[in-house]
Amino acid sequence: MIIGVPKEIKEHEYRVGLTPGGSLALTRDGHRVLVENQAGLASGFSNQAYQDSGADIIDSAAEVFSQAELLVKVKEPQATECHRLTGKHLLFTYLHLAADPAQTRLLLESDATCIAYETVTNDQGQLPLLKPMSEIAGKMSIQSGAHALEKAQGGAGVLLGGASGAKAAEVLILGGGIVGTNAAAIALGMGADVTILDKQLSPQLTQFQQKHPQQLHIAVCSPQQLESRLAGTDLIIGAALVTGAQAPKLIHRDMLSLIKQGSVLVDVAIDQGGCFETSHPTTYQHPTFNVEGIIHHCVANMPSAVPRTATLALTHATLPHILSLANRGCSQALHHDPHLMNGLNIQHGHVTHPAVANSLGYPYSKPTIKDS
Repeated sequence: MIIGVPKEIKEHEYRVGLTPGGSLALTRDGHRVLVENQAGLASGFSNQAYQDSGADIIDSAAEVFSQAELLVKVKEPQATECHRLTGKHLLFTYLHLAADPAQTRLLLESDATCIAYETVTNDQGQLPLLKPMSEIAGKMSIQSGAHALEKAQGGAGVLLGGASGAKAAEVLILGGGIVGTNAAAIALGMGADVTILDKQLSPQLTQFQQKHPQQLHIAVCSPQQLESRLAGTDLIIGAALVTGAQAPKLIHRDMLSLIKQGSVLVDVAIDQGGCFETSHPTTYQHPTFNVEGIIHHCVANMPSAVPRTATLALTHATLPHILSLANRGCSQALHHDPHLMNGLNIQHGHVTHPAVANSLGYPYSKPTIKDS
């Protein structure tokens, strides 16, 4: 199979879809890998490193799309990339379609087959291809939030860990999954007092709390619990996720009046529409905005700030599936692996994921997969 790795073109996106090590695994199995010129440079991977892995360096994205059968990316295709897709293409990347009707329409019109990293599952019901980026985004949400709390950035001028004679900041995390627990770990390490609100108190979350009995509090996320904690909170992390669907809106505009001026909201769920009603996507060039005195940080590709770490972690997770798709072909790979099948969002003009269809008002179509 011919695998194409185009350079990411989303604003301030520095990751790349495949490491040279991933390329080597594919070429050793007899596949041809096409990497756009300098696609990996921002992640620390040179053209020479890809050539040493057996890949070919291609001058333009148009040529990569023209020759490739399987396209491996990081972020959702931008409009120009969508227009290059055809019915021969299999696209494997993050899509987050539930919050992006324009992209969905373009992908349906392209006739391509599109598998989304964020809806591929495993035997434990987890999202293994979302996990590494969720870990990174969770950790970075606290770094970003702490920076935004500085007075020079428009925040209240609060240090998360406090100091002698000044109490530690209060951090509220909405969602106790991968993002939430990684955010909590960093906030606790910086000396903050942390509360996690989740829809249910899982054994994992309870065990996590028991390791930090003085600093960490957990509770079920009811409207009453949430509203009662807003007034004392300095930093709020939105980390709620519904697989394939839009994120639930947990803080509405009228609730901002309950929050202290200069406090910070970091919306890690912005790719899926965001946890806060007042959120809209931002970039690292202009990461924050102010609504009624509350600082919002809503960067839609947060792990891109650490592209070396993020690309290594992403390829580690995605490579087994890329190899399966290349070695078996799309139909056989999907037939063989129901978890990869769960990643199938669009197939030849049809929406094939129930949550995406429901979120955007499209009819759901059962995937058409050959078993031989």
